[in-house]
Amino acid sequence: MRKPLIIYIIICLFSSLAAQADVHEAMLQWMEDEQIVVSHNNSLVLLPSGQEKFDDMFAAVRQARQSVHMEYFNFRNDSIANALFDILKVKAKEGVEVRLLFDDFGNTSNNRPLKKHHLQELREAGIDIHSFDPMRFPWLHHAFSRDHRKIVVIDGQIAYTGGMNVADYYIHGTEVVGEWRDMHCRVEGGVVNQLQLIFSRIWELTTGEDIWLPQYFRAYTKHEFRNLKPDTTASAGHKIIGIANREPERTPAAVRDLYIKAIDAAEDSVRIVNPYLTLVASVRNALIRAAQRGVNVEIMIGERCDVPITPDVVYLNARRLMRAGCTIWVYRDGFHHTKTMTVDGKMCTVGSTNLNARSLMWDYEVNCVILDRHTAAELNKLFTADVARSFKLTEEVWRQIRTPWQNFRGRIAQIVTRFI
Repeated sequence: MRKPLIIYIIICLFSSLAAQADVHEAMLQWMEDEQIVVSHNNSLVLLPSGQEKFDDMFAAVRQARQSVHMEYFNFRNDSIANALFDILKVKAKEGVEVRLLFDDFGNTSNNRPLKKHHLQELREAGIDIHSFDPMRFPWLHHAFSRDHRKIVVIDGQIAYTGGMNVADYYIHGTEVVGEWRDMHCRVEGGVVNQLQLIFSRIWELTTGEDIWLPQYFRAYTKHEFRNLKPDTTASAGHKIIGIANREPERTPAAVRDLYIKAIDAAEDSVRIVNPYLTLVASVRNALIRAAQRGVNVEIMIGERCDVPITPDVVYLNARRLMRAGCTIWVYRDGFHHTKTMTVDGKMCTVGSTNLNARSLMWDYEVNCVILDRHTAAELNKLFTADVARSFKLTEEVWRQIRTPWQNFRGRIAQIVTRFI
């Protein structure tokens, strides 16, 4: 009887080891198929609040020696943007090349946009700032493919990306939603070259200037930036990271496929935080498939939202997922604008992509694909802490917080949100 028992144990051990590699291998294979460059020498630091992001980024910008490249959906004309511009003016005076890019629709739709005189002042100070896809009559086409990415590359050697634009409400919140939660990260290593490549392509598309030059691709050149939040994990300097970059004409399915492939590969757990869970059918179905095969699918949405009507659609999707076996957490303390996912505690993603048709079918978006247990553990720890500030959606809770009118409004709005 001992021999079969030993063989059974060995089979179980090998099966366990194989399972541990599944999502890791699935994502590596997907990135190879999509020709996404993967580097193995990276560090990544999570910046889970506006204060941390801006403190860290401002400290890095102050130390720039050659170039600062920034691509944002918008720079809100407020105290944070003005503080950043003051630093950049000093750097430009020192001879640092400063290139800024913002989405023109994103600026125009902002309640405190940059005006022409602001742009002129920045240009006179030596800052090269441009808008992507300038708004012109009849304006309609500008409502489609917007540049929603957030990328900062400093001296070609460190980079920032994630979900935050440049606005002070990431620190102070707003009257409408209260606290504004979001997630950014800083990366060092080969992945920086990939973010610089993305910036260089859209900069040339927008301005006509060719910056495909070696001095801007220096991810493998040593430069010590001081007083920045360190990567204290055991995998620092050895993280495996690729970039899922969505561009409407080149890679239209990049981030949607990232989510579907990772969810379909899940064997144990999927944890998602995303603010506008209006969902496209393919992602919703992947989540349902995962829950039905026994994966612990947990999704966190916000009790509050900055976009009217959207919560009605989000709650409808949340209820459908709940009935399929997913656990839905509703974050109480303000607006959770974070866009993250962890799968099986082995891979994760941080980026700019909302789980709605707007991000997955129209906009320019970018997400870090991180194959690292330590970063996934950090995100899971943050998720668990936020569960304590949330309530669980159940049928009983649903009946208490949702009215027939809200449900009807959500069904009508769901048709619209398939396109916006």
